[in-house]
Amino acid sequence: MRPRQARRRGTVAALVGSLLALSAGQTAGALQATAATPAPTTAASVDATQDQAARAIARSLTDSAWRNRVRHAALTSDEVPVTALAGRAGGGLKATLAAADRRIATAKGLDAKVGPLLRLRLGSDSMRGALTSGTAPWVAPATSDDDATTVVAYDSHGRTHTLDARHTPAHPVYVVDIDGSKALAAGLDVLDEQFRRYGLSSDASGASAAKPQADPSERARAAGGGFWTSRITAVELSDDEEPWVKGDAEIYTLVTGFGQDGQVRVDPVDMPYLDNDGTVYRPNQILVNWSNYKYNLADAVMMEEDGSTNYRDLAKAIVTALLTITDQGTYVPLVNAVLDAIPDDWWTDDPDYVDSWYTLAQSDNGTRYGARGNGWMTVEPYFVQEF
Repeated sequence: MRPRQARRRGTVAALVGSLLALSAGQTAGALQATAATPAPTTAASVDATQDQAARAIARSLTDSAWRNRVRHAALTSDEVPVTALAGRAGGGLKATLAAADRRIATAKGLDAKVGPLLRLRLGSDSMRGALTSGTAPWVAPATSDDDATTVVAYDSHGRTHTLDARHTPAHPVYVVDIDGSKALAAGLDVLDEQFRRYGLSSDASGASAAKPQADPSERARAAGGGFWTSRITAVELSDDEEPWVKGDAEIYTLVTGFGQDGQVRVDPVDMPYLDNDGTVYRPNQILVNWSNYKYNLADAVMMEEDGSTNYRDLAKAIVTALLTITDQGTYVPLVNAVLDAIPDDWWTDDPDYVDSWYTLAQSDNGTRYGARGNGWMTVEPYFVQEF
């Protein structure tokens, strides 16, 4: 199950009063004028495409040989790349799914080179027995609505079946959704590309600025080559009940602060292990590379890959907001600016915001709870030594 996100922008704005120092610049103004407003139908477009794909796959299961191939694939793999598998099906199914893949990539602001994104999986392990015994499966599209109470599934005759979203059915159901890991990897490339394009991801000026050193021994270590980081030793997101049709979470974090050049920078960090809420993960993952930052403080905004995520529009919105912020010689939090940049429809339909951490310090050594109480992580200073 995936972590539940915030429901309205107002609840986020109330977390911490804005301390941002804003000054409109020419670059930001030009970008504001040209940045496309994120389409309010991104999630709806992805959902509709998944629904069309689910209908097509359900109809194709009238072919017994093809039905057996899909069943074998679903029983032997957690995720079936259904577009590639459809090359062995008749009736033009592969062409239909390939067109659906292209529409999804476009809706999410991804380059076509990302390749097929559609996948098929069994809705629950509890369905394996019925599927193995020969029960004809239904096919359901995954929903992007975390509050869905019902799920619509299709059989091979085109009939619809309304299922309870909160209780896993006994009847076997194939779920058609997006390969979140693949979409997120491509999406983070888009974010990084856009951030670099507009100067929000400049190179560090050197490891010597990695930390305001507290004592001579630490200065000696830094001089020897290497840099200080903040490493996540444990992390957990809250346990919230969600529809069985939804798959694992695909979580990433936007680390923000002021770069060595004094400009705001954003570093996307993939967190592929954070699949389920209510589970403590111990990744020993580097979250912040302090050699990239001017100050010993940074912010972190945790997000989730979902159907409503258009990465190109998200990047433009964040860039537009952050390019107006200038270095005033002291650190100011950037979380609010990032959250305010997130399109309104992402909050009212299917929000991608998970939690945020204000003013993470390089010296932090212990557990920090998210601002909206949806998660916690334990961090520690960690020095990466050069060979």
